[in-house]
Parts: sequence; structure tokens; C-alpha cells
Amino acid sequence: MDKASMGANGMGKPVRRVVIAGGGTAGWMAAACISKVLGKRLDIKLVESDEIGTVGVGEATIPTLLNFHNLLEINEQEFMAETKATFKLGISFENWRNVNEDYIHSFGLTGTDHWTAGFQHFWHKGRERGLAGDYGDYCLELRASQENKFAHLPRQGMNYAYHLDASAYARYLRKFSERFGVQRIEGKIVDVTTSALTGNVRSITLDSGADIEGDLFIDCTGFRGLLIGQALGVEYENWSHWLFNDSAAALQTTSVGDAIPLTRSIAHPFGWQWRIPLQHRVGNGIVFSSRYVEEETAIQALMGNIAGEPLMKPRVIKFTPGQRKQVWKNNVVAVGLSSGFLEPIESTSIHLIQRSVLRLMQMFPTQGIWQTDVDEFNRQAAQEIEHIRDFIILHYKVTNRIDAPYWRDARNMDVPASLQHRIDLFRETGRVFRFPTELFAENSWIQVMLGQGIMPLQHHQTADLMGDEELSHFLGGIKGQIDRTVAGLPSHQAYVERYCSAPK
Repeated sequence: MDKASMGANGMGKPVRRVVIAGGGTAGWMAAACISKVLGKRLDIKLVESDEIGTVGVGEATIPTLLNFHNLLEINEQEFMAETKATFKLGISFENWRNVNEDYIHSFGLTGTDHWTAGFQHFWHKGRERGLAGDYGDYCLELRASQENKFAHLPRQGMNYAYHLDASAYARYLRKFSERFGVQRIEGKIVDVTTSALTGNVRSITLDSGADIEGDLFIDCTGFRGLLIGQALGVEYENWSHWLFNDSAAALQTTSVGDAIPLTRSIAHPFGWQWRIPLQHRVGNGIVFSSRYVEEETAIQALMGNIAGEPLMKPRVIKFTPGQRKQVWKNNVVAVGLSSGFLEPIESTSIHLIQRSVLRLMQMFPTQGIWQTDVDEFNRQAAQEIEHIRDFIILHYKVTNRIDAPYWRDARNMDVPASLQHRIDLFRETGRVFRFPTELFAENSWIQVMLGQGIMPLQHHQTADLMGDEELSHFLGGIKGQIDRTVAGLPSHQAYVERYCSAPK
């Protein structure tokens, strides 16, 4: 920020008026968090138009959403009933490693680590000696998902997330936010006024002619990025050379069976398809690359692989994978799709919204905007999405599929050096690592790398200190305890109906 925009004390103008441009999941998550914590001190307005539809396909989540809800003191049963939610224990990746080969990336821990080496080394030794089953046999959440079972366990013994109705979630958060003073204003944004002196956004103009002024603006206008991109000119970094998909088609179908606690991700020759089971319907969609398939062909593939009756016509969404080079500039913070986009293969869209909102709350510019805060916010945001980016690229780079140009090109592409190092390290040594602030735990990397077809060449010598009998007893004890726990769980469908059934 230049000196002209700062006060005599070196700080910018105190922030008292917050304007959230756009609703949907991003806008209302921001409104809920800011109003719950600072609503008594701020004037918070959210501008959205009923005529502008939201993307509304971010209906699968990851366990970090529980932390967000705990901070906001949201009642889980109430939230799940109102959003017609079900539980989620992981993602089933079908046809990714190769056609007719499947694996599950679960939310749980696998086995028991030693301080010198992760459980994968003991499992690897057990596989060599014929003493171990599948890697997933030693993970409670994975085994429960295979049996379509779920329950809350003592001491948070089951890691889980949700499948939810995104539109209902936005409505739920709207009611929550309005209780803490958020004012919703109906209207389309037709103009953005900036200050010639500071470059800050002064106001947004609606189609009604109203001008909405603010001190801090949160851009939740989706891919358009009306404030961060069009008004402030922040460039977009394109990652399509690593992530080929640029289109999606979404539709909803009736439920034809019990809801399972898994998101299904089904690979096609030109992309992949999702199935997300809710209490009242199933969310479906196909993500594809227009470089490798015509839109009509992709939609036909989707329609030929659904269960239940369609409740709508497929809605096509175009996107560019990547990120804004700055997600906070001057007095505008981009949240959600306006800040960047990664395809929802690992259900990270809502998580990235959540992280942006929580980071803003931790660095909220009550007494004015410091450039040091802006720089640190942008540094953390870039680092976070780049870690997730690498994890997503892994699913495409490491595959045995050679049946289609899409997969052959993905296998042969150059990937970020940061990802190549992780792949080489695991393949050669069986070791993994994670940065303290990154999203995916070591077990997530292990599950996906094993699932996609990497088998380490060696294991840590600590595992060799166990003889066959001791190793068999160690592995068998873990598996036996998990088998007994899973056997005592109720079905996922029965648990949902008892715990959080949505009103009919």
C-alpha cells in the first residue's frame, strides 16, 4: 500500500464497514465467521442476486469443516438435518490406477507408527513375508466405509466429513449470519468504483442504482473476480499445463439405494465422474478436458453412468485451474472461486474457503491495513494451495493407464519439482514428509501413492528387527481390533436416519 493510503501513524483507515460481494458457500461462510466473532463491532453487508446462480457443486467436504463448525458453535445434528447431509469417510477412486482397479483414500490413520519409521515400513516388510493383507485393512475409517457403516466413537475415534446440499448450506449459514447482524442486500453488481489516490475500492454499484461503500471488501463473485480481477487487475496464474481439465457438467438424480459414506470418483478416458450421496438425492457430475473430448460426448458418458432419475438438465461449468497472483490486494480479499480453483477431486473447495476466512480473522485489519499483513496473507495462501495442487497432480501423473491420449499425456508430463521429489522419495525409500502447515497428512500421500501404483523399493531397517512371529502378531493385533470395531457399528443409513434425519 502506498503512503498516500496510510494515516499519520503508518496504518490505513480503521475497518468498520465490511462488504461481502457475492453469496453462495464462500460469501455466507465469510459472513458467518466474521459476524460470529466481530459482529458487535462491525457493519457487515452481503450483496447477492437471486438471478445469479452459484456453482453449487462443492457438496463433498473433508474433516477440517468440523473444526470450522466447532469454532462457530454450530450444532451438528441441526446442520446435517437442514442440509440433508450424510457422513463421509473417504473417497473411492475407481479406474484411476488402471481400468477396473480401485482404491480408497480414507480420512483415518493406518496402523501404528514407530518413532523412527511409519507403519508403511512394517506393512511393506509384512507383504514381503506374506504376513500382511491390504494396506487398507489396518485403517478403521477405510474398513468401515467398505462395509457402509458409521457411528460417532468415544474420544473422536472416527475421522469423518460430510456430504451436503450446497444450496441448503448457504441458506443455513445465511440464517446463522443474520442472527449476528449481517444485512443481506439483493442486487447485481454493475460497477466498482476505486480511489484514484489509493487504488482502494470505494464502493460497488448495484443494478438498482444503489452505491454500497465499505472499508474492506471480500470478493466472493466466483470465477468472474469482479473486484480482485476486473477492478484491481490482479493476474491469474494458469495451471492447465499440469491439470488438463477445464470443464464440468453437473446434475442431480433421485436416490435409488442407501447412502454410502464415500464420495465416488470414477475415472473416464477423458476425465472423471463424481457421485455424492445425500439424504434426499445424489449429486453427480463429470469433470473433463475440452482438449480431449467434446462437451456433448462427456455429457453422454455422464448420463450413461448414473443411477436414478435426473432431477435437472446437466449444467456445464467452464473453469481454468490456477490461482490469483495475489488474493489480498489493497482493501480487497478474494475468497472462493475468485481467488483460484482446483478441481474437486479431493473435495478441497470448501476447505480453501474456510482457510481464507480463518486466516482473515486471525489477521483482521481492525486498525487499518498493514502491507506486512497483506504480504503474509498472500504468502500463506499461495503455499497452501500449491501443496494441494501437487497432491491433485499426483493422481494423474502416477497411473498405469495408457488406454487414452489423456492418460498417456498425464503420465508423461513434467510436474512441479516439489511433487517429483515426493514421488521419488517414496518410490526409493518408502518415506514421506509433510510441511507443518499443509493440508494432507502423511497417510493421505501414502494411500494415494500406493493406490496409484507406487510400491516402495525398500523399507526402514527398524522393521527388520521384528521376526516373522512378532511381526505377524503386531499386524494381526491391529487388524483384529479394527475388525471387531467395524462389526459393532450400525449401518451408515440407519445411523443417519436416527441421528440427523432431514424433515420430509
